[in-house]
Amino acid sequence: MSNTIADEIVHHVKERQPLTIWSVLGNEYFLYCVSFISFLLIWHFIAAAGLLGLATPEATIKEMIRLMSVKLAGKNLFGHIWASSRRILIGFAIGAATGLPLGLFMALNRYVNAIVKPVFDLFKPMPPIAWISISILWFGIGEPSKVFIIVIGSFVPCVLNAYAGIRIIDPELYDVIRVLGGNRRQEIFYVSFPAALPALFAGIQISMSVAWTCVLAAELVSSRSGLGWIIIRGMKLTKPELVLGGMAVIAIVAWIFSAATSGIEKLLCPWKRGIKEL
Repeated sequence: MSNTIADEIVHHVKERQPLTIWSVLGNEYFLYCVSFISFLLIWHFIAAAGLLGLATPEATIKEMIRLMSVKLAGKNLFGHIWASSRRILIGFAIGAATGLPLGLFMALNRYVNAIVKPVFDLFKPMPPIAWISISILWFGIGEPSKVFIIVIGSFVPCVLNAYAGIRIIDPELYDVIRVLGGNRRQEIFYVSFPAALPALFAGIQISMSVAWTCVLAAELVSSRSGLGWIIIRGMKLTKPELVLGGMAVIAIVAWIFSAATSGIEKLLCPWKRGIKEL
């Protein structure tokens, strides 16, 4: 049996420890529960004291349960969740499908970089929300204008992280494949793309967060559906439970999107499975 490091398989097995009060108090999942419960208690006491105009967690949950069966502007809660999610998926898909390849080409080809980077650097600092007026002017107040804002918001982080993912690769990795007789195509497919994957997924995560910000901004301006519209509706009706409920649902749905992206990343980047992430 070979004893080389390359053939070695290491199994990480957690050592069984006796159950004590200190092991429970120091347990990661126990601390998660303590953090979440503490947050709800602080929220409840602030709302019960009539501070900051907040609704209690109980009232917020009841309002969201009510919206599951009661229609608001022709849609129940799930209809509004799908309206926002559909805009996110379409806009994010377009932004990522154009931004990731462009960032890779800019990093891998100096001619593409020389042509694209000056223009990209000009538009990069612009916040996506600044494009709302232009999007309404070009596409009206329908769905295309909302999707356009999300595309703009998703595009920039994807380009930046794809570009950085290639540029931070250790040059010694290219030296290794050249010593083995690899050509330029093999350098790109066997070194550049795999090494840049973590940065690409980081860009996707950031783009997803920005996309939620963009869709909410678009729905606050002109919409009759979506979670952003629920929040603005609660503000107009002076119903803090509706505002907070919309915010809570956004957090839950955005977390599901983020968790799905992290799951795909773990499948494509198995070397990162043992790394704790935020």
